[in-house]
Amino acid sequence: MPLDFTKHFVTVPTEFKLRNNIGCSWKVMVKLMNGRVTLDQGWATYPAVHQIKIGYMVTFKLLTPDTLKVIIFDDDGIEVVNNCGKHDEAFAPKD
Repeated sequence: MPLDFTKHFVTVPTEFKLRNNIGCSWKVMVKLMNGRVTLDQGWATYPAVHQIKIGYMVTFKLLTPDTLKVIIFDDDGIEVVNNCGKHDEAFAPKD
């Protein structure tokens, strides 16, 4: 995230809740690296679970100081609606 984005915070949080278009939340850790705020632990699995592909556009809107609304658009510009069940499957114990 650009540093200009951080002007919206009193202090940059150590984690964000990413809330999708149907209200499911996903937690990611925040890290300051090379003068930029980056989404760290938890972010790597987010695109896989939400099936974000190359060519998709992901937008973030600040809802609260620690919550970002995430809206995903496919390569045709159509908003992608995800199922909350995928969140549970991502963290289900493996046999």
